[in-house]
Amino acid sequence: MTTEPDTTEEAEPGAPDATEATEAAEEAAPDSSAEATGTVEAAQPSEAEAELAAQRELRERIERRKAEKQGPIAAGTKLSGTAADLLAAVRAVESGEKPASAVVFRAPVEAKPAPHRAPAAVAAAPASPVPVATSPVVASAAVPAPEAVDAVRGVLIEGGAPDSLASQVVSVLGDGAGEQLRADPWQLLRVSGVRPEQADGFARALLGAECGPDDERRGRAMTVWLLEQAALAGHTVLDAAALSAALAQRSVPDPDTAVQSAVAEGEALEFQDSVEEAVPRVTDEDSEEDEERPVRVLIGLERYSLAEESLADGLARIVNSLPKEASEEWESAAGAAGSGSAAELVRAVGGHGLVLHTGGDAARAEPAALVTAARSLGLRVCAAAHTPDGRRRFAALLDSAEEQEDRSEAVTVAGLLAGGEGPGRDSDGAFEVDLLVVLDAPQLDVESAAMVVESLPDGARLLLSGDPAVLWSAGPGRVFADLLAARACPHIVSRTPDPGPIGELVSGVSVGELTQVEAPGKEVVIVPVRDAGEAVHRTVQLVADSVPRALGVPAEQTQVITPGHGGAAGTRALNSALKERLNPGPGRFGGFDPGDRIAYSPAPGRTVPGQVVKADAEGLHLECAGAPVVVPKERVEQSVRHGWALTAHQAVGLHWPAAVVVLPGDAAQSLSRPWVYTAFGRAERHLSVVHGVDQALPRAVAEVPAKARTTRLPGLLRAQVPPTA
Repeated sequence: MTTEPDTTEEAEPGAPDATEATEAAEEAAPDSSAEATGTVEAAQPSEAEAELAAQRELRERIERRKAEKQGPIAAGTKLSGTAADLLAAVRAVESGEKPASAVVFRAPVEAKPAPHRAPAAVAAAPASPVPVATSPVVASAAVPAPEAVDAVRGVLIEGGAPDSLASQVVSVLGDGAGEQLRADPWQLLRVSGVRPEQADGFARALLGAECGPDDERRGRAMTVWLLEQAALAGHTVLDAAALSAALAQRSVPDPDTAVQSAVAEGEALEFQDSVEEAVPRVTDEDSEEDEERPVRVLIGLERYSLAEESLADGLARIVNSLPKEASEEWESAAGAAGSGSAAELVRAVGGHGLVLHTGGDAARAEPAALVTAARSLGLRVCAAAHTPDGRRRFAALLDSAEEQEDRSEAVTVAGLLAGGEGPGRDSDGAFEVDLLVVLDAPQLDVESAAMVVESLPDGARLLLSGDPAVLWSAGPGRVFADLLAARACPHIVSRTPDPGPIGELVSGVSVGELTQVEAPGKEVVIVPVRDAGEAVHRTVQLVADSVPRALGVPAEQTQVITPGHGGAAGTRALNSALKERLNPGPGRFGGFDPGDRIAYSPAPGRTVPGQVVKADAEGLHLECAGAPVVVPKERVEQSVRHGWALTAHQAVGLHWPAAVVVLPGDAAQSLSRPWVYTAFGRAERHLSVVHGVDQALPRAVAEVPAKARTTRLPGLLRAQVPPTA
């Protein structure tokens, strides 16, 4: 299937725009828990000494680069990217400035390695933050300096590039972007959406005869670009051999030199990760020392590498911060929770700083029981979900209506980190909580996870709860899966199954079985189609007529889910057909009309469903999860699209009374078990499957697991936290 994911939304791991550039890298890069295919032949004193020397060299290199930077590091920016932007938002609130409501992703900020705890200089969030649902939000972005934009525009025109890129270039490279582009035209690759062949043409126009494929600047820029594309596919690092292979495909004549140049310039970091062997080595008892284990060389961008180190250090701190047995009070609370998985969970959290909990949607009742138990012990508790819908659903599980309205107890992860929701922070910048419950934990990317962990005070407990069968995070990393594999803390497996025919169906999918289920109330319906045109026609018929008439579920409560944005039955085609049927209009507000269902992306990787209210001089007015949102007209095209049809990645963490999953024939190659599980599991009462992929569906469920992601977290955890039994 030919899909066309937008850079304004979460980059779907494995989407063609990412994998086209990193196909060789993704295929060659092993899973972080897999065995490496080769060894590093350079002789080293011992495995332990080599690892210590490598880490010491890395940290010294980082410190040297920090010393060379102009200006001090802003207080509270121990992390880069998302984490730094979110902390900046908290600081803006406290200083009285008007913070941007949307996180703007920029070039990484220098960060200290392995922070121990929350930044001391971060001011506390307001004691009583205004609930997001009742305050208007204006989606704004920083405006580049006009003179800097004009300077870049001149360079772009001279190089034959669209001058419309000028603002983006300044946002990425800073006020001196014009001079930077003249000195190194391949810096244009740092702008989202620019392809290598376009950057090459730009460089040829500016440099003339001096331009060549062996230019050191080109090799460095191509290395960074490939690492960025790999991050879109979920990797925090790439195997050096895989990266070199991808560079060779991009006509870089000496890939190894290009990689080393990027490392020497501080644009990438190099690591050595020991390989866990499936079969233990047999050593000679008379030998003075054991044969050294093989290692693999990994290359990564600083922002993700340091976030991963920060996360590992923070998790180790949490694991080691509490005694490994529950107190009498916790034992009593566990007894009050009953005798099932909920009691096990309460007991485990009582005796450990970090606990993992896995289960389906119905298993959320167990973290809810934990929240109730912890509150009965007088602890400060906060539970954070991935989406506003998840927050609402979890609040409904709590004991009383008063608890359901307590926004400091049920929040979203993004709102908690930004300071707009939750209990606030103390004078050291740490969350004012004794127990933090993070739901939808598979959606934590490495940066948001590091920010959460770093913000926990010493002695606080952390529960990560989620369904390991759903699609992983839109951002790089596979934090929850890595923690499960590392066995660094207790893991409670829920015994609460999802109910009904839909629950039975998705439970089978999670273990690789696509079974027929009894659906006497038409809970699951299969609608076969011959081609994409028929798929669109039947989908519109189901949403607008069949489901409302047969099941009483109105069209506005039925969600269409399809594998991609492009194609004859992608989100664009389906949204166009559904708008024509359900809310026809001229689209006079940037293609939108009042009443249109939309998907709003306040930041990459986040999608909030909503509805168009109106448009005026301020921009497009939306209502998203009960909150008014104003999107300036210059950002509408980037962050708003019609939302009758979504991809499964956009739908993660959301549920609807009815879902129509569309599987046109050209979607066969994009299906996987996690995709099917996620799409089918979005329905509460009714699931229609518009089926045009024949045997590709059961084959995907049985044979196509999640794509591997290369990360360093398991190795970092092994070095600090011994596995549990």
